[in-house]
Amino acid sequence: MSRPDAVEIGQNTTLEIWTKRSDNYTSSPLTLVVSYKQEGIVDGPDSVTLHGGNKSTVVLYGSGAGRTLVSLSCPNNTDNDTCPFSEGYLGGAQREVVIAHSLPLNIIIAIVGWIYFAVWTISYYPQIILNFRRRSVVGLNFDFLALNITGFLCYSAFNVGLFWITPVQQEYFLRHPAGVNPVQINDVVFALHAVAATSFEIFQCIIFKRGGQRVSYSGLLIVAAMWLGIFISLFVSVGHKLSWLNYLYVLSYVKLAVTVLKYFPQLWLNCKRKSTEGWSISAVLLDFSGGVFSVLQMFLLSYNYNDWPSIFGDPTKFGLGAFSILVNILFISQHYIIYPKRKRKKKYEKIETSSTISQDEYTPLLTDTDETIKTTINGTTDKKRRRTLLKYFA
Repeated sequence: MSRPDAVEIGQNTTLEIWTKRSDNYTSSPLTLVVSYKQEGIVDGPDSVTLHGGNKSTVVLYGSGAGRTLVSLSCPNNTDNDTCPFSEGYLGGAQREVVIAHSLPLNIIIAIVGWIYFAVWTISYYPQIILNFRRRSVVGLNFDFLALNITGFLCYSAFNVGLFWITPVQQEYFLRHPAGVNPVQINDVVFALHAVAATSFEIFQCIIFKRGGQRVSYSGLLIVAAMWLGIFISLFVSVGHKLSWLNYLYVLSYVKLAVTVLKYFPQLWLNCKRKSTEGWSISAVLLDFSGGVFSVLQMFLLSYNYNDWPSIFGDPTKFGLGAFSILVNILFISQHYIIYPKRKRKKKYEKIETSSTISQDEYTPLLTDTDETIKTTINGTTDKKRRRTLLKYFA
């Protein structure tokens, strides 16, 4: 059975059906039952007649947005000896049919996806560059980094599993038969890059000035509890008590918890120091923009295929984008409103004299004619003391 092209609502797509070989069982016409996994997505015939050695075409009309499985089966009264499914003669017994609101919208969805990927990817570099310029990581919270590396390791595993591992994908579509895979290639690349960038920031914390900063005991406790839960879930999955898709969901929930928790240590550090110095505002603005584009892509994808449950099929991606928007609004408020960068006072101010200053203003406070200055103490004139006083009052 051929793979039908994706079409828009109101358009037709076709399925071509054939047998792999022609023999006594397939030489006579055979009527096959056509069934549809989800109703309201395509309209087509309930049966198709298959002739041995010839192709039969099934025309399907897109009536609603979404995806469905079109399956072929033999009627109940068909003898097993004459049903091609018993011998595996058919070139695939089911195919997925995808109907979209708009095919050009898929291009926009892909562009938005790569925009958020680029913005979120670039967002790591302002902090890395700032650390290099200052040769210091003072102001960058270490709890944030410990949580961040944990979260992105989990997020990478979730994306790789759902995007590349076929058994996991099959299990996902059994739960969401009319849905689309919420993980795109840009999600996978972004997560793997985030692991590398965060690891490099941790390396910077080792080689640059830290100012006595370290991961707090509460941060260590939280991270340790997360890894304990990850390994326990892994052993349960290996023992076939937890499906691999559910294990990936466990990892996604860990990432979601990290996303909720990781920003608060940095927010609190900014409050304690009453400053955002050492925390790159450029990274915050890029992270905010990436969150907006990430959520936008999910909504466009859900609209185009009428697949709103898929937003919650990937709670990590949606939660990551939505929460990053909210928390970055707080960082932006801290930087520009609550703790604005104060103008540094000049260490020395140059006093310029004007030609209009009166002669009296030029008269020194201490003169050579002053009898108190001319007095001799221990045989030494007080001119040296006068110069010292003048330097003091200057």
